[in-house]
Amino acid sequence: MNDIEKNKKYNAYVEAKIPKTKAFPSLFNSFWVGGVICLIGQGINDSLLAIFPNMAEQTAWGYTLIALIFIASFLTGIGVYDRIGRFAGGGSIVPITGFSNSITSPAVDFRNEGIIYGLCVKMFSIAGPVIVIGVLSSIVVGLIYLIF
Repeated sequence: MNDIEKNKKYNAYVEAKIPKTKAFPSLFNSFWVGGVICLIGQGINDSLLAIFPNMAEQTAWGYTLIALIFIASFLTGIGVYDRIGRFAGGGSIVPITGFSNSITSPAVDFRNEGIIYGLCVKMFSIAGPVIVIGVLSSIVVGLIYLIF
């Protein structure tokens, strides 16, 4: 059996094993769960502004982000956010709660390896490349903006 036949056979095997998803229910669940997460964030922000009427709007948004990150980290720690992610897909990943989950989840998974080699090393294994690319791309955009 040559390499081309092996590749075709392997591709057929992989295609048979990949779980089939139904596009409409997946997209619908992603849309409404992401919307509910954003609705919760808006509710927290509006509540802060109602309770503290002298608070600046940007300060309220900062506290809202802190609350959303804490809630997502807590739900990840007790295993609930993973179930939400399996159900909602991208709807749970795109908001800031998904970023919180991407940092918290490896930290929870590798906590048995100790604080240094478990938590500290593995915490940014998923989110680290995102942070690096985000910082580098913002520098490039800033330089382009500065030049032009």
